Amino acid sequence: MSDEIDNNINDNNESNEIVNKPVEDNNTPDEPKDREEVCSMCRRTESQVKRMFKLHPGLCICDDCMQKTMDTLSGGGSLSILGITPRDKENDDDTLNIKANLGDISSLSNMLFGELPTVPMNQRLKKKKPAVKNNEDEVQAKFDIKNLKPPHVIKAELDDYVVGQEHAKKVMSVAVYNHYKRVFDKNEDGVELEKSNMLMIGPTGCGKTYMVKTLAKLLNVPLAIADATSLTEAGYIGDDVESVLSKLLVAADNDVERAEKGIVFIDEIDKLAKKHTTNSRDVSGESVQQGLLKLLEGAEVEVPVGAMSKNAMVPMTTMDTTNILFICGGAFPELDKIIKQRLNKTSACGFLGELSDKYDDDKNIAGKVELQDLRDFGMIPEFLGRLPVVFSLDGLKQEDMVRILTQPRNAILKQYKKLLSMDEVALEFEDGALSAIAEKALKRDTGARALRAIIEEIMLDIMYEIPKDDSIGKVVITEDYVANNGAPRIILREGH
Repeated sequence: MSDEIDNNINDNNESNEIVNKPVEDNNTPDEPKDREEVCSMCRRTESQVKRMFKLHPGLCICDDCMQKTMDTLSGGGSLSILGITPRDKENDDDTLNIKANLGDISSLSNMLFGELPTVPMNQRLKKKKPAVKNNEDEVQAKFDIKNLKPPHVIKAELDDYVVGQEHAKKVMSVAVYNHYKRVFDKNEDGVELEKSNMLMIGPTGCGKTYMVKTLAKLLNVPLAIADATSLTEAGYIGDDVESVLSKLLVAADNDVERAEKGIVFIDEIDKLAKKHTTNSRDVSGESVQQGLLKLLEGAEVEVPVGAMSKNAMVPMTTMDTTNILFICGGAFPELDKIIKQRLNKTSACGFLGELSDKYDDDKNIAGKVELQDLRDFGMIPEFLGRLPVVFSLDGLKQEDMVRILTQPRNAILKQYKKLLSMDEVALEFEDGALSAIAEKALKRDTGARALRAIIEEIMLDIMYEIPKDDSIGKVVITEDYVANNGAPRIILREGH
């Protein structure tokens, strides 16, 4: 078969054209120029191989896979049977572009590689940009220590979005500021700064996830939010711990350098507590805590690109988690009982004794948490040791609920006022109505999430009827209407 191929190539040598042209010349509008090519056979990226052959848009073969294919085809021959001499990537950064216009080489290419799937865009990494030295605008726009916001500025901006939680916002602002100072530190004096990963403890609906989202938006860094309940030990059905890094890579638009300076928020971390009532292998609890240790500490991890699990059809890349800030959060139900049990150990009879129910009415009992309480809850000490910043969020009171309704930049009432303003109708809530809504939300015991559900119920009929009647100019929500004892006050437009 080798002789037959050689004869065919020699006969068509004049008509066949093999041109060394940059990949970008053949890029279609669907193929961004800033993406790395991926081998359709071994799924290695352009930066991981020495040479890459581009047969047509979307189909690239690395030097090793091409050589193996030719060796199999020719019984030990080389790429020279096709008249192809690949260029060394060290001397030329452009990937080799093979263009066959006629017969046998084109047919051979289709026969060998025609059935290979093309690599989708979400599985292609962004190319690393060369360092810009002369362009001062780009240098100044770069996220560095000169452009890093100080803690008081970060907290002031958080105040525009988050009501209350003064202590939590102060702790987060300082921890984030110190973390990114560590990221940008060049370590010229030999003093290495350690990571300041955080553990947030607070009841449901108190704003844990919202604070992290707002923080990432203010700092303009990629954010990945992962749910710890779906994580399992490697080899079991579920997501591996590396899947949280895959989400961060997607959030950074497959830019590895940007992702390595991002934030990962692992929610429901309390669901990883050790199960005290089982003797079987705890594949979704303690084992996951142990799997997260290397990520929290800082390690180079193989991460699938554009997928949540590792397999042969997904390209892999290496991410360094040393400069990634990990924030863990959870409600930790019944942790208050463990704290009260520790605090009540000093209870005794006599003049200096304390009542055993002294802390029963303390809604912010989580603020007295210690590491020993978390260990008793089921968190392993190695995991807690990698989360040096531990703080709690306060439970919401009625006055906090009223402020959440009206004060934040994107408060719920502001959203509904904007919706009705599109129909040229004004919306107003009486003070008594706001207090009644907050009181209802507290009874549901789901935090600020209850406010949205209650407002949806109140506004349902109004949002349905408003578009019917053009004469309505203003709607006033009264306390009686919130208590289901009346109707909203309707004010008509002038002239109606």
